[in-house]
Amino acid sequence: MLEPLSAGMRWARKLGWERLAWSLRRLHCPVDRKALVLEVGSGGNPYPRANVLLDAHEATRERHWVPLAADRPLVLGRVESLPFRDRSFDFVIASHVLEHSADPARFLGELQRVARAGYIEVPDAFMERVNPYHDHRLEVTSREGSLVIRKKPGWRADPELVQLYEHRAKPLVAGRLIPAHPFEFHVRFYWESRIGFAVLNPEVRADWPAPHSADIGHNTPMRTGWRGKAMQVLRATMSQTRRNKSINLTQLLQCPSCGSTEISSHASSVDCGACHATYPIRHGVPAMFPVTQA
Repeated sequence: MLEPLSAGMRWARKLGWERLAWSLRRLHCPVDRKALVLEVGSGGNPYPRANVLLDAHEATRERHWVPLAADRPLVLGRVESLPFRDRSFDFVIASHVLEHSADPARFLGELQRVARAGYIEVPDAFMERVNPYHDHRLEVTSREGSLVIRKKPGWRADPELVQLYEHRAKPLVAGRLIPAHPFEFHVRFYWESRIGFAVLNPEVRADWPAPHSADIGHNTPMRTGWRGKAMQVLRATMSQTRRNKSINLTQLLQCPSCGSTEISSHASSVDCGACHATYPIRHGVPAMFPVTQA
């Protein structure tokens, strides 16, 4: 049984310091030092314990244009077609990325394929229903040890409810209640061996184009001040920097197009010996998207 709270998180919650406990969760990964950890959708602020990173975008509105962190082995690719071998990782972190997928069954299947255990974090379905995000395609909650997933037919599943919420309650709920009680408005889900889940409406297509948002742009500021600097120091301190530099990434890779492990790495590309697909290396980072989706 994976422990969902660190000693520091339990201490902070006991004292009523919910915001501190929530911040400390990113430093918690319930595995031993020898475990090899993958983070998918790592973005600009990866978990310190992650040894290998994967993200689909070098730059994207979905993470508010925050630059992609590349301080350890990094691969560009899609979670629905992970470019890694079966059971190549002991643990996989998927924090605030599942809700962006239009194909949750395939997404979760790939996590189970490449790792023995993992952690998934998403906004709870209630929060997503009343306070939806333009790029979120799923509403997710947990019941009796399983994820319950509903695909959104559009970015707002219930426009009338959202309008009522924004008219009166949003400043109070989003501005005060959610920041004060983050655990109650998010799903934190640990799993081992398999992920229990149900998609309530698999017939719904959730691959709709996300609407343009006028209030999100390239000039969205990154976290600054002492909190941002403290997180940078902690990430550098708690990361397995020396080990990460010695990881042979090629030995972990498989072709996302055909599934072959006959992979070779060169100065400018990663090549598949089975289907002869070639994946470019951009600024030292392999871009391994299935050839049909590149």
